[in-house]
Order: sequence, then C-alpha cells, then structure tokens
Amino acid sequence: MFEKLIPQLNEHNLPYPDTIHPIVVHFVIAMVLFAFVCDVVGYFTKNTRLFEVSWWNMFFATISVFIAVIFGQIEAGLALAYDAVEPTLNLHTLIGWSLSGFIAAMTGWRYVIRIRYPKRVPVTYLGIGLILTMLLCFQVYLGDKLVWVYGLHTSQVVEAVKEGAL
Repeated sequence: MFEKLIPQLNEHNLPYPDTIHPIVVHFVIAMVLFAFVCDVVGYFTKNTRLFEVSWWNMFFATISVFIAVIFGQIEAGLALAYDAVEPTLNLHTLIGWSLSGFIAAMTGWRYVIRIRYPKRVPVTYLGIGLILTMLLCFQVYLGDKLVWVYGLHTSQVVEAVKEGAL
C-alpha cells in the first residue's frame, strides 16, 4: 500500500533527476565567501556600503544553508555509501550541521554589528570570519571528494554498488 506513495529511484538513486544539495550549497559558499571579502575590503577601504552587501549575503546564506543541509541529509540517506566512503560522508555531515549553526551565529553577530556600528566591523569579527572561511573551504574539499573520488550518486557507482562490486 505505501509502496505506491514512495517515488521510484532513478539511476542516481534519487527520486528526482539529479542532486539538489550541490546546487543550493554553491550559493551558500559564494555568499559566505563574498560577504567575508566585502567585510575585509570595506574594513581597509572604509567603504561602508560593502558592509551592507556583506550583511545581506550572510542573511541569505543563513536561509540557504539550512536548505542545503536538508537536501544533503536526504541525499546522504539515499546514497549507496560503501565502506570506504563512510568516514568522509560522516565528517562532511557533521561539519555541514556545524557550519549551519556557525553561519547562523555569525549572521546574528553581523546583525548586531550592523545595528550598533553601521560604519565599521570589528577585527574580531573578521578573524572569526577567516576561521569560517577556512572551515568552509575544508567542507568544499570533503564534498568534492565525495563526488569526484567516491562518486556518490553517479550512475556508475550506484550500479556497481547494486551489483555488489563495491
């Protein structure tokens, strides 16, 4: 009875044509990195308009990161994860959830800075932003490894796992 409600999985082992997580997460990556660059450039050039650009990028990145995490969880659950991929997938998942909280906290902090000191950004915020940027880059590395090394959700790997080759 319930089998009719569950959509069939395609050659990528997904109920929809292709992965959605990478599409959404690339927006998050771009917005967080651009926000950091805007804050750094604004700090050194005293161009306060860049602080507003940074704020809005962080605001939309916060919304988008939770969408990315939700699709990441769905797609990780549907991935045919063989033994070699599991440590990387687990670390990517843990860091993804941590980043969503980290980005949300940074956005909250950025909002307070925006209200209290609209013409400047503290060096402390820039330092923590650099840590966020480095963590984000490591997460990108793990995501790339999941796709380009382990081939998650590629039709060849899905087929090999189903046939018992992996």
